Formats: sequence, structure tokens, C-alpha cells
Amino acid sequence: MTEETTHYMALCLQLNCPTINRLSVEESRKSMMKTIKKISFHLNGSKLLIGNDTRLVVLPEYFMTGYPLGESIQEWTEKAAIDIDGPEYDALSNIAQKNNVFLSGNAYEKDSEFPGLYFQTSFIINSSGDLILRYRRLISLYAPTPHDVWDRYLEVYGYDAIFPVANTEIGKLACCASEEILYPEICRAHTLRGAEIILHSSSEIASNDLTPKDITKRARAIENLIYVVSCNSGGIQNSPIPTNSVDGMSKIIDFHGNILASSSIGETMVSNAEIDLLALRRYRDRPGMSNILSRQRLELFGETYNTRSIYPANTLLDKKTGKFFIPERKHFSETQKQVIASLSKKNLNS
Repeated sequence: MTEETTHYMALCLQLNCPTINRLSVEESRKSMMKTIKKISFHLNGSKLLIGNDTRLVVLPEYFMTGYPLGESIQEWTEKAAIDIDGPEYDALSNIAQKNNVFLSGNAYEKDSEFPGLYFQTSFIINSSGDLILRYRRLISLYAPTPHDVWDRYLEVYGYDAIFPVANTEIGKLACCASEEILYPEICRAHTLRGAEIILHSSSEIASNDLTPKDITKRARAIENLIYVVSCNSGGIQNSPIPTNSVDGMSKIIDFHGNILASSSIGETMVSNAEIDLLALRRYRDRPGMSNILSRQRLELFGETYNTRSIYPANTLLDKKTGKFFIPERKHFSETQKQVIASLSKKNLNS
């Protein structure tokens, strides 16, 4: 590993996200590459203004495609999901190399082990252009996740692929996708595997008030003693919802839960701040009541988690054959209704 850099600037590159819903497959691919060129242009300009010590850049969720609007799993896989060795990743790798940054974002991704499905993937590309981390979103309401094909996924990739942490020259990095910031177990699992900085590509509502995501970003930072670098979009173009409904509120939060930088709405690079790894590590080594991470007693919760299930695993696997199937979108909402009914019977939601 290259010599460690313990002080550097991080940037949330809050850009408008164009949608591809009304485009053909060919037009979609052209649009995605056009977006990547725009990212290169604005990242280069932002780094010139912030400083050459800008080493970490996080992009919004949906930055290349927007989100599905009625398309089937098959249609969205064909139109929006990229190959793990495709030209989009090559172009993003070139940006990271050219600007000497670690670049993180979130994309819909194909997987040859699960043909016909896509996974929403958070990635990290290092400054040499290598894709060093691939985290597949685990909790989603209307899309397939590794948990939906859990047994097969573990057979193919093993458990270490579920919560990956990259040990890099700029710290130990991990990813959390969008609304997963609401679930404390996601960031906690990464922290227990060494994460110091959570990179959070998000798509969330613009509000002057505290929102659930906004609150939990700070909570995740405090309870895990981590930095959270959270990048939202600067609006979503050509969507049925008004452009700026999903906009702004990108933030960089330190391990005390302090907001170091934040963005208003629109395309902007103002959410940039210094990451101080030495300060974080000193604080983690400091005894006292405020060292929440060192006071965790995980054994207290093992039986509760191990003996109970809420949302079932393997809902896309045939129990007899072990093969997965490609669902209709309604599969996920129907499964949630069944879960709610089950919780009601157990008196867990009343």
C-alpha cells in the first residue's frame, strides 16, 4: 500500500442526475457516458478550487440513470445495469486516475452469476483506477438484493463479500447505500470490520427540517465513531416528480456527529471538508463514557438476532431446486405485506 495520508479533503460532488426511463437501450448507454464526462469536468474544476489534497470524492445515488419507473426487472437490467468490466467503470477509473482521487458512487450492476437480475452496487475506485470495493445493497423495497438469493449468493461469494471494507492509504473505507443509513446494523457491521469512513451515496428529499436520513447520518457517526461522507443529488431531471424534490443536504459528518460541511439545493461542490484520521484514531483510543464503540457488548444481542426473523431470506430462490427466478415488481410489495401480517400476529407492530 502507498504511504498513508492521514489528513486530506473529502468532497460530496452534488450533481443533477439525468433519468433514462424514456430512452432506448442504446440512448441510455450514450446518456450514461455523457453523464460520466460531466462528472470528469466538474470534479476537475472542484479539485482545482478546493485544493490538490482533495483525495476522496463521493457521487450521488442514481447519478447515471435515475431510478426505475414501472420498468420490469428484465427491462431495467437491460437498460440501466452496467457490466462489472464495462466501459462505464473504465471511464470512471480514468477520472479517478486523472484526478488522483478515490471515487465512490452507486450504480445498477449486472452479475453473470445471476443472469437476468441486477444489484444496486456501491463502489470505490482508488487513485490508480482499480475498483477496490463492491458493496451490494442489502435492504431495498422494490429491487433484488443478495438477501433475496441469500444461500446462492453466499455459495458464490462467501460472507466476506457482504460487508467489505477497503484498507487504503486514506483510511479504511466502506459504503452504505441510500436508505440503508436508516438501519444501524449496516454501518455497525462495517465498523466491526474496521471501517473508519462510511461513503454514503444517497437520494433523499430536500427539506429545511430534519429528515429521518439526516438524523440517522449523525447517529451512525456518533455510535460507531466514524466519518460519514454523504452525497445527495442536485435534483433528478426528466422525472415525474419535480426536479428539486430530491436535492441537497449532502453532508460530511465527523465522529462526534458534528457537521463539517453541508450543501443546499442544486449542483454544488460546497460540501467539502478535511478528514483527520489521526484525530479519529486518538479518540477511539481514549477511555471514557464517550467512547461508545469500545463499550458495545455484542453478546447481549446474539440470541435475539439469531432466533428471530422479520423479512425472510431467499424469497427469489426455489426451495426445491435452489435456482433463482426473476420476479415481477409486485413480488416485493406482496412480501412486505406478508411480513407486516406476520408481525401483527406476533404483536410486534401494535
